[in-house]
Amino acid sequence: MGPVNRTDVGGSGGVTGVPRGSERGSGAGETGGAGSAGSAGPAAAVGGPGTPGVNLPALRSHNAALVLDLLRTAGVAGISRLELAERTGLTPQAVSKITARLRAEGLAVEAGRRASTGGKPRTVLRLVPEAGHAVGLHLDRDELTAVLCDLTGAVVAERRAPLDLGAGADAVVEGAAGEVEALLGGVSPLGVGVALPGPLDHTLGVLHRVTGFPEWDGFALRDALAGRLGLPVVVDKDTNAAALGVAVAAGSGSGPVGGGSFAYLHLGTGLGAGLVIGGTVHRGARTGAGEFGHQVIQLDGPLCECGNRGCIEVLCLDAVGRGTLDEAARVLGAGAANLVGLLDIDLVLLGGRTVAAHEEVFVRGVGTVLGERARREGGGTAIPVGVAPGGARGVAEGAAQLLLAPLFGRGDG
Repeated sequence: MGPVNRTDVGGSGGVTGVPRGSERGSGAGETGGAGSAGSAGPAAAVGGPGTPGVNLPALRSHNAALVLDLLRTAGVAGISRLELAERTGLTPQAVSKITARLRAEGLAVEAGRRASTGGKPRTVLRLVPEAGHAVGLHLDRDELTAVLCDLTGAVVAERRAPLDLGAGADAVVEGAAGEVEALLGGVSPLGVGVALPGPLDHTLGVLHRVTGFPEWDGFALRDALAGRLGLPVVVDKDTNAAALGVAVAAGSGSGPVGGGSFAYLHLGTGLGAGLVIGGTVHRGARTGAGEFGHQVIQLDGPLCECGNRGCIEVLCLDAVGRGTLDEAARVLGAGAANLVGLLDIDLVLLGGRTVAAHEEVFVRGVGTVLGERARREGGGTAIPVGVAPGGARGVAEGAAQLLLAPLFGRGDG
């Protein structure tokens, strides 16, 4: 597997892993006030048995994750300790202890002074993006995309290579590991987030019967890749990873949604959905939510690789293969309308290589179906339809967020 593109990596990070748990309010002076929204902070146990442990003392608490997230969203302009206290509900003393540890770990630095309304000017702090990195790895059925992201999620290096998901587990793991090693260029990352077609068990990192590749059923991809690389690994469906990336961007004020509920529909070599409900990726009790492509909408339709007939996926891909893109878009719209009716979501976002090649056709087609549904029901305006940010590497960037987001209290990894 050879590289398509490689950019220079700015600064080798001093962070060498991902925290293996969170301790809410740990440390003296950190319990003053309840933090604002966010999950329990850094992810726990993200690798197989024998995966190297990680020690980031500065990120051991939920409160530290809240502070770090505010530093991240403040950008290069930075934020003062007083503002951090006001926005987290923590005491100034608690904020001072947390920021002192973040500075000691190299995760935050002073970013100048800001005029005060009274008293001396306030010192502002900012995040150090290059203090840590994470790898996002997208394993599609026929292509691999790997990105190296800094703490802000910005891509600092990228590789692409052909991939045959049917070549066997050993060949795929070895090829993927080789691309990751070539990508790193000496950087020690927090870990590797892997996104690929489902179904799979996100919690255990075990694949199920990937559509078209039943031989993967039961393969412990997380443990295999973690053992090969010696790094923490998190595995999730491609659609969930992409949806997580969108949700994190929205939480930072740079995404297309305001922390509400949306569906990300991915049309490429297959068709699936990532669901974000109330700002959080919805995976379900068995992490099987989002198998959108295998809704049966035509009982006597063509045989799908999943074994059913008339699935949205086979109907949509058949239409794409015939070049009848308007029909493919309407089929996708029918599935989107089902989701809107079931979940009352706020937005539908489209992604994947097929959508990327024909954005206008698919946005218009899906939007038309949703508009027709809204008119029939008479309940108001149609749910908006748009293209997900990130383009061709949106899934890979989202996969990196499987490691990054928990550090900022933005997800469970």
